Amino acid sequence: MGKVKFGVVGTNKITDWLLAGAMQDERFELSAVCSRTQERADEFAAKYGVKHTFTSVEDMAKSRVVDAVYIATPNCTHAEIAITCMNHGKHVLCEKPMASNAKEVKQMIEVAKRNGVLLMEAMIATMNPNFNIVKEMLPKLGTIRRYFASYCQYSSRYDKFKEGVVLNAFQPELSNGAMMDIGVYTIYPLIALFGKPIEVSAQGVMLSSGTDGQGAVNLRYEGMNATVLYSKIANSYLPTEIEGEDGNLVMDEIHTIRKVTYIPRPVAMSGRGPKAVPQDVGVKAEHDDYYYEMEEFINLIEQGKLESEINSHAVSLATIEVIDEVRKQLGVVFPADD
Repeated sequence: MGKVKFGVVGTNKITDWLLAGAMQDERFELSAVCSRTQERADEFAAKYGVKHTFTSVEDMAKSRVVDAVYIATPNCTHAEIAITCMNHGKHVLCEKPMASNAKEVKQMIEVAKRNGVLLMEAMIATMNPNFNIVKEMLPKLGTIRRYFASYCQYSSRYDKFKEGVVLNAFQPELSNGAMMDIGVYTIYPLIALFGKPIEVSAQGVMLSSGTDGQGAVNLRYEGMNATVLYSKIANSYLPTEIEGEDGNLVMDEIHTIRKVTYIPRPVAMSGRGPKAVPQDVGVKAEHDDYYYEMEEFINLIEQGKLESEINSHAVSLATIEVIDEVRKQLGVVFPADD
């Protein structure tokens, strides 16, 4: 198979990050740019030497200059854009979260299956090589009892918010907020590893715009529980940890795992026994963070598969269902929910 020709919808820094990684795969070719204005489309296309530009998703989807589309627009537009592209036979790599809510994600999955095209959520956390290490190490932990993850990053947009300027990150009209933006990074790997929880309990801080600024979520599993923390209004430097009866795995950051440490259970002697010796079991990534999700996506196209085994339709749907429940408990409502 030759090059896979991609069109991008959305001309922001996330698209730049994705392209930096994607271009490390020799099978990737950026052939078209779609933006709301011709000026912005031309500007972004010139930066990457692309000659095909569009201001209409429909027109790009109808064209023969693209085989697949990467979507990095506001969350509230993901479903409509993806469905339009898939109805014209284009494969879709959609930035996280997949859509505004579970109803939209179900529609996207149905359309993908009906048209026989690939649909995958662009979640870099689970495509990271160290995530594979985590999965491989789980049996060494024995019976898993707890998962803990934290992603709390103070947003510069919150400074503007306090000045009375509500930017995209805190607008419910765009299906945004702290959970949708960064909280999803704590939930998605959990479900990819352990499936959908039995019960969800959430607390959080609501902002005057109607979005969540931060939250804490407890998730119950059979014989195990999980706790995740997320915030866009405060920082945290806590690592992620999976606790088992026979040992622990500690990850530096859940959204981009660069270090994985295995700690075997020490001898139980009231703290007076020999110390457990931590073992560095992670690997150093050979490519940019975003390379791996593009590698997976192109591999799936070449193999004729319609979904990833890692970033599967089931994981994407279960993740957004949990997020919907968190939003319900916190009182976050999007216009898209209607």
